[in-house]
Amino acid sequence: IAAPGDSLANPKKTFDTMRMLHEQAPDIKLCLSTNGLALPDLVDEICKYNIDHVTITINMVDPEVGAKIYPWIFWDHRRVTGVEAARILHERQMLGLEMLTARGVLTKINSVLIPGINDEHLIEVNREVKKRGAFLHNIMPLISEAEHGTVFGLTGQRGPTAQELKAVQDACMGGANLMRHCRQCRADAVGLLGEDRSEEFTLDKIEEMEVVYDLDKRKAYQDKVEAERQAQVAAKADALAAAANDDGVDPDMKVLVAVATEGHGKVNQHFGHATEFQIFEVSKAQALFVGHRRVDLYCQGGYGEDEQLPSIVKAINDCHAVLVAKIGACPRDELSAAGIEPVDQYAHEFIEKAALSWFSGYRQRIASGELVHQPRGDAQIRQGAFTGTAEAAA
Repeated sequence: IAAPGDSLANPKKTFDTMRMLHEQAPDIKLCLSTNGLALPDLVDEICKYNIDHVTITINMVDPEVGAKIYPWIFWDHRRVTGVEAARILHERQMLGLEMLTARGVLTKINSVLIPGINDEHLIEVNREVKKRGAFLHNIMPLISEAEHGTVFGLTGQRGPTAQELKAVQDACMGGANLMRHCRQCRADAVGLLGEDRSEEFTLDKIEEMEVVYDLDKRKAYQDKVEAERQAQVAAKADALAAAANDDGVDPDMKVLVAVATEGHGKVNQHFGHATEFQIFEVSKAQALFVGHRRVDLYCQGGYGEDEQLPSIVKAINDCHAVLVAKIGACPRDELSAAGIEPVDQYAHEFIEKAALSWFSGYRQRIASGELVHQPRGDAQIRQGAFTGTAEAAA
């Protein structure tokens, strides 16, 4: 339960729902999200209903920074503002995190990156939440479009670029484990990420539903997913074993690769059907998922919209290649002209195996003199140097 509002602002409804879920669907993992203000008072309730995952949104560990993010809180029957409000929130968040860790509850931290306000500060946030036992840290970009009506949107605060987000995430490596696969969703959404099914679950439709909870069917599906995961792990191991015997050039070389995928961990989407690309940082030792980039749909009504190509190229212009199931002649030429290699020879293979195999061939082509390696995008960002400035990603 992530919303509406803070899930612990109305604890009775939240915990009544969790109790019924635990009774009727015992194999479902229960989680909730909170800003942490009320969290320390409700840790016992969280544990009572076997809620084993909690997400806390923590955007600062310095009240001076927090005062620039939170104009006020409502605490102890009064409105508190400024640095005092941020101090109270910070102390409650840290206490709640420590209490959950002590009780064995897995705790993920969400942080919103706000350029010029907490971008460099999030490195300290990462260190502090790791000290207190957070198992995962998700740094996500500010959504600042004015139409959403947020304070930052109305004041013109911009969100970070994909390169700025990656730079902050890279600067946090070595601290709390980073979650990079987040796809931001609306708090009032129902369904899957990228697939809002709210209209299917209006109150009148819910009343007409006959709910059949089939534990055996769910177990069969879970077994299928586990088999797919094991196949993916085996494919990755094979690719890494092959890469270990590849002398190539520069064993420390790293490049970014974009992947068009419909899921299941495979390169299985046509370039023209992609509305986002998964981005992997590939080296001889690994193919590391580092994020995703939303793009305009190229194929519309069965035809390619060539005016969309520049924005797609711009979104992945720091990548050396894009792995796809299929691609047309026009986008192939445009990508090649921009220095991004379109690759369709690994269609329907597991992503990590495909990326590692392509990279091995790429290094061999460089070693043979067929290619000359060229850094792409902003060199400082691609080499992991974080400056925390807007100019660094210009």
